[in-house]
Amino acid sequence: MMLARKLSPRVLRRFVPVSSIASLPIKNPSSAHLSNFVFSEKILYSNSAESRTNFFFFHPLHRPFSSETKSSPPKSLNRDGNYDETASRNQLICPGCGVYMQDTDPKLPGYFIEPSAKDPDYRSPIDRRPVAEETEISNSLKIGILKELVEAENTNPSLKEKPVVCARCHGLRHYGKVKDATVENLLPDFDFDHTIGRKLATTTGTRSVVLMVVDAADFDGSFPRKVAKLVSATIDENSAAWKQGKSGNVPRVVLVVTKIDLLPPSLSPTRLEHWVRQRAREGGANKLTSVHLVSAVRDWGLKNLIDDVCELVGARGNVWAIGAQNAGKSTLINAIGKHIGGKVTHLTEAPVPGTTLGIIRVEGVLPGLAKLFDTPGLLNPHQISTRLTREEQKLVHVSKELKPRTYRVKAGHSVHIAGLMRLDIEEASVDSIYLTVWASPHLPLHMGRTENASTMLEDHFGRQLQPPIGEKRIEELGKWMRREFRICGNSWDVNSVDVAAAGLGWFAVGLKGEASLGVWTYDGVDITIRNSLIPHRAQYFEVAGFTVSKIVSKADQNLNKLHRSKKQKQKSGQQSDPKQAFSDQLPFTANADASSC
Repeated sequence: MMLARKLSPRVLRRFVPVSSIASLPIKNPSSAHLSNFVFSEKILYSNSAESRTNFFFFHPLHRPFSSETKSSPPKSLNRDGNYDETASRNQLICPGCGVYMQDTDPKLPGYFIEPSAKDPDYRSPIDRRPVAEETEISNSLKIGILKELVEAENTNPSLKEKPVVCARCHGLRHYGKVKDATVENLLPDFDFDHTIGRKLATTTGTRSVVLMVVDAADFDGSFPRKVAKLVSATIDENSAAWKQGKSGNVPRVVLVVTKIDLLPPSLSPTRLEHWVRQRAREGGANKLTSVHLVSAVRDWGLKNLIDDVCELVGARGNVWAIGAQNAGKSTLINAIGKHIGGKVTHLTEAPVPGTTLGIIRVEGVLPGLAKLFDTPGLLNPHQISTRLTREEQKLVHVSKELKPRTYRVKAGHSVHIAGLMRLDIEEASVDSIYLTVWASPHLPLHMGRTENASTMLEDHFGRQLQPPIGEKRIEELGKWMRREFRICGNSWDVNSVDVAAAGLGWFAVGLKGEASLGVWTYDGVDITIRNSLIPHRAQYFEVAGFTVSKIVSKADQNLNKLHRSKKQKQKSGQQSDPKQAFSDQLPFTANADASSC
C-alpha cells in the first residue's frame, strides 16, 4: 500500500484491475489520489464510449440527480386528490389543483421541480451605513434599528417558504395559460358518483354540507343539474328513514351564486334571490337549505355565508364545494380564507375551464374537526365555451360588469352574437320588439335582414364576427342548427323573456304580444327559455350593421388592403385568390376591447 501511494495512476493501472477498485467502499470521497485515479482510468485512458457510460452510472462517486431519488409517478392517474387522509399520505398532492405530483416525466400531469435549498444569506448584503457619520446618533441606536429591521424581515409571513405546486399551476398563476394543453387530455374524466356521490348518498358517516356554486352571469349553463337531483333524492330517502328513528345522514344544500358583481347594480337583491330559487327548483334543487349571493372579488356576502356554513357543518362534518368548470369555486374558497385570516393554502385560480384537477382538502377554514373540500369542476359538454380555443375563450369570458346592448327590430330581421348565436324574428303580432344582448363586451354584434343571414355565415364568420377565429374553425365547432320558440310578453317597458345559450350569454326580449323566434347556434349547445333575469334595457339603441369593435376594425382594414392589392394586381395582369389572401391575415387580436356606437 505504501508503494501504491507513491506510484502514479498511469503506472498503478498496470497492476490493479479497475473493476476491483471501483467496487471498493470509499470512506473519503474527497480523496484526491483515488478520485483522480478512477477518473483518469475510466475517462482519460479509455477510448470506449461504453466504458465512459458505465462509469457515469455505476461509479460509487456518482451522485444521482434530484429526480432519481424522489417521488415516482403514480401508478394510475386519477382525480381523487387527498379527500382520503390515509391514501394521500403515501402520495404528494399539488396544493393548487389537487393532482398527484411526480418529478420524473414532464409530459405527465402533476410534474414539478422541487426548488433547491437557498442559503439564507444568498441575497447581496445591504449597506445601511449613512454617507456621512453623524455624531448626534449613537452607535447603540443604530444597532438597535438594524436589529429591528432584521427581525421584521425574519418574521414577515410573505418571506416564508411557499408550497411547491405543479408546473401547470405555476403556468396558470404566473402566465395565465397552460404550457402544454395536451397534458389535460391525459387525465380521466372526474367520476362524481364514485368519489363524492356515494359519500352524499350514504346513510351513515359525518354530516355533509353541499356548497353548490353557480355563476351569476351563466346561471343555467353552470347549474349542476345532476348533482341537484342526486342530493334532492338523497334528502328525500334519508329524511324518511330519520323520521322512523333509523340512521339517516341528511345533506344540507347551500346554493351560492358567485360573481354577482358582474350583474348591474340596479338589479334588486330580493328579486334576484327570488329568480334564483325559481330557476334552482326547475333545475332539480327543491331542497335548498339557504341561498347566498356573493362576490369573491368584492368581498360581498362572505361573512353571512361563512357563519351559515359553520353552523350547518357542526364540529366534525364535511363541506363539499361543487360546481361547473370556471364557476368560481377556488376563487370563493381563497376569498373565504382571506376573510377568516387562517392559514389557508392558496388554490390555483384562473379564467381557464377545469383549473382544479383533483379533490383538495383545505385546512384552516372551518372550526374544530370539520373539513372543506374543493372538487374538480363538472364538465358541461353543452356549454359553447368548452368547444372554443383559449384565445376564443378570452373573448367570451366576462370579467367586468355586463353592459346592455339593445336593438329595436321588426319581423324579418336578425341579430348575431359574434359567430356563435343568431336570433331571428320570424313572426310577430306587434310592429317592434326590443332585443337586449347580455354578453361579453368583446363580442361583436350585427343586426340586419334575415334574408342576408346565409351571406353573413359565408363572408363574415371568423372575420368580422369572432369567435370563431378563422374560417377553418367554423366546421370544427359543429353543425349550424335552428330551433324554434314561441314567446309572449305583456309589457313594452321591461324585458319579459330570456333566450340563453350555455357558456355565452342571453337575449332579453321585450314585447307586448306574441312572437315566433328562430334561434341558431351549433349542434349540442343548450338553449334555455326563462323569465327575464334583468328587466331593464339600454338607454340608447344600437344601429343596424356591425358594432364598432377592434375586431371589426381590424377585419375591415385587412379587407381594404386586400381590395387595394387586388386592384393593383389586376392592373399588372396578375390574378389572386381573395379568400386565400384574406385567410392569411387571420387570426386577429383576441383580447381587443369592444365598444358599441
